[in-house]
Amino acid sequence: MLSLSPEVALLVLGILLLATVFAGSLSSRFGLPALIGFLCLGMLAGVDGPGGIAFDDYLLTQGVGIACLIFILFSGGIDTDWRDVRRVATPALVLATGGVLISAGIMALAANLLLGFSPYQGFLLGAIIASTDAAAVFAILRSTGLDLHGDVPALIEVESGSNDPMAIFLVGAALMFITVPDFSPITLVPQFLLQMVLGAAVGFGAGYLLPEILKRSQYRHGGLAFVISIAAALIAYGLASVLGGNGFLAAYVAGLTAGNRTYRASTIVSTFQDGLAWLAQVVMFLTLGLLITPSNLTGVIVPGLAITFILMFIARPVSVFVCLAPFRQFGWRAKLFVSWAGLRGAVPIVLATFPIVAGVPSAFTIFNIVFFVVLLSSMIQGPTINWLANRLGLRAEQDVAGPVPADDAEL
Repeated sequence: MLSLSPEVALLVLGILLLATVFAGSLSSRFGLPALIGFLCLGMLAGVDGPGGIAFDDYLLTQGVGIACLIFILFSGGIDTDWRDVRRVATPALVLATGGVLISAGIMALAANLLLGFSPYQGFLLGAIIASTDAAAVFAILRSTGLDLHGDVPALIEVESGSNDPMAIFLVGAALMFITVPDFSPITLVPQFLLQMVLGAAVGFGAGYLLPEILKRSQYRHGGLAFVISIAAALIAYGLASVLGGNGFLAAYVAGLTAGNRTYRASTIVSTFQDGLAWLAQVVMFLTLGLLITPSNLTGVIVPGLAITFILMFIARPVSVFVCLAPFRQFGWRAKLFVSWAGLRGAVPIVLATFPIVAGVPSAFTIFNIVFFVVLLSSMIQGPTINWLANRLGLRAEQDVAGPVPADDAEL
């Protein structure tokens, strides 16, 4: 790529950001998630597209992805009502931990049988694609205005916002097994518990202090309130990570705690963080699109199709039905919808950069398969969510037309 002056580089960046927004809006008009437009524009601007931008810095992409996910999760937490969380906390946490583990296990077996991966490589691929993506789920539910009755939407949002830590932990564990031959699995359980407890504690502390600072200072009405909210998200993630906790969980809990406290600047902070989350999505998906070389995907079409359909029709449904079996308030219709609403987005692609940075064998194959899975599942599941909600009778307005089917009366 030719060297650009700072002025030209900033101009190109501005044009790319604006064009990405238009591409996302255009894809939404065709019933596709906005992330499809974001990714496609990034690929068009990349080395295989007319833009011709050569970008292959996986470490930088990983850093951009992590930074963007912090604000996406923080904003998602701010917009989540604590009353909804309390109602679905137990099933959501079971699904966010056990569900991810079950999905990862099934996908590991599939990768071992279909792709010839070693058990650890298969588990690495399974862990990367096992979690649903908070950015994709929040975006599709809110942009479509999908109004579901009962606790189904709360369950989907809380699960998607809290299952990334489990996926990240499993990816880290798989990388340790691959790169450190004498790594002991005995240390995994206490390490996982420590990460979750510290992440939740630090997130709660950061989320509690944000309103207190704004209440007691002169910044509650000015633009510096926005700066303080950004600082809260970054401190939550950074401090939790430094202490050995899970930074992504801390960012989500910080947003959840701050968003459910009353303070005078709460509305403008929420609006600002929502805009910042959208900017983070645009930047993240654009960067990921630039990183993708479409010509490299031709070799993974067949395995990508197989992995995608196993994930959508076997791994995700099995994990949902197993994890939600003890919770009778969710009937089979709700479980089926939750299974289908498990959208994949940027998180798996960001996680797929970890094996490349770590120098894991077959890392580039894993990356290309993960991107193919995300792209295909978004194009299939995203546009059909509204249709499925109608077919299953889960829309709130459908309650007016008649009673809920007997098998789902507990919804």
